[in-house]
Amino acid sequence: MACSASGCQSNCYRIEEDDHEAPTPPTQTTPSSSSGEPAPIANGNHSHGLCLKCKANRPISSSSSGSGDDARFCGDCFRSNLFGKFRLAVTSNAMISPTDKVLVAFSGGLSSRVALQFVHEMQHKAQQNFDASRDRSLPVFGVGVAFIDESAVFSVPSCEAAEGIEGMRVIVSNLAPPTKELLVVPIESVFSSESSDGKNQLSKLLDAVTDATGKEDLLVHLRMLSLQKTAAENGYNRLVLGSCTSRIASHVLSATVKGKGYSLPADIQYVDARWNVPVVLPLRDCLAEELNILCHLDGFGSLKTIELIKSPCSGINSLVSSFVKLLQEENPSRQSTIVRTAGKLTPFHFNRIPEIIDSNVPLATRRRQKRYNLKANESISSESFCPICNSPLGRSDLLGTRNAGSSCKRSDLFSAACCSSCQFQILPKDPTSVESFYTHFPQPLVSRAKQNKSENLNLLRAQIQDCLLSDSEDET
Repeated sequence: MACSASGCQSNCYRIEEDDHEAPTPPTQTTPSSSSGEPAPIANGNHSHGLCLKCKANRPISSSSSGSGDDARFCGDCFRSNLFGKFRLAVTSNAMISPTDKVLVAFSGGLSSRVALQFVHEMQHKAQQNFDASRDRSLPVFGVGVAFIDESAVFSVPSCEAAEGIEGMRVIVSNLAPPTKELLVVPIESVFSSESSDGKNQLSKLLDAVTDATGKEDLLVHLRMLSLQKTAAENGYNRLVLGSCTSRIASHVLSATVKGKGYSLPADIQYVDARWNVPVVLPLRDCLAEELNILCHLDGFGSLKTIELIKSPCSGINSLVSSFVKLLQEENPSRQSTIVRTAGKLTPFHFNRIPEIIDSNVPLATRRRQKRYNLKANESISSESFCPICNSPLGRSDLLGTRNAGSSCKRSDLFSAACCSSCQFQILPKDPTSVESFYTHFPQPLVSRAKQNKSENLNLLRAQIQDCLLSDSEDET
């Protein structure tokens, strides 16, 4: 799997060039090597049984039928190729600049563990360059780690929870300097600073959602709110998620099934700046299988992972994930194909990092961002968002908001401001229960609904401005 961009520093793009080099003369076969195995014979473009890139070491997988990178690359080249994808995504989309303070969302799983490791390596390299420079004019970006504790939702023994969190502290503390802080944030803290009040409110809110998929999606939205709240309160201006190709492919299909096709492009880009703290996905081009292989390579000390909470899945998301996994087993390129196909959808204007004007940021970084950033004619403008999932709203959703504008109930206005998916899967079916359900929402969601209402009215007024009579015309 070669990177098409020539800016990749991992040299993985040279694989295709190597295939067109002059054939290497056949070498004499030796009876045996020091290990007792026959020495490989160079044949044609590259040596059989050796890494396609370095042509010196054995591939990770010895299976001749393997079609993945593990069957073509040795451990060193496999890791270099994977890190090259990560670094290309970061540099091409200006995800991290020297003056940033980055918060990595860490669950202990494969994707977030690799994301943490790669971000750490970039920071460590920047620190080395800073120490080696004479003027030390270029700062080193800061890195923090956040774990959202969902033990209030899923029954996890306190001893296991404490052991898992301690394991995460060990992982973070074992990373080389600069040091990184681990923030353990209970998910109920998004409701109230008081733990008991927050747990009670969270329990009532989730119990009111009868749909399994809706309950799972609502928990995802609350998790993002917790991460945003933690990042803002601790001075972070970037939020790194470990979402990989496999997870994004599942989201593409599940969002389509739920009728969220309009907002789908917003969720699958490298950058999502609709939040107060922009969210970035540097592992967007990496498969879950590749991350799993990397975490278990003995040559790299086996990146330790911790799965503290196993959430039960019984809705649409689980079915789609199983389906996508089955597709991947039949054809290893299916997940990448799904993401590439969805990537052809027109993104939104917030799917980019705001242009950097800081003089501390290298000129090359600013030029790269200007080159890769979306142009005005390449994106969709959206001013209104669902107060629950923060998805951009289409015209049909705005019409529903306008129709409910005459209602005096806060719950009716809140319900009308939600997208059709949240109305169908999360909000109660009985209109009389919506008022009680509305009172259990955390304050950030309620504030967002009030803000959206005002913005929606302003947007509708702007759209019909030419049809309105002025005060002077009305008098005449």
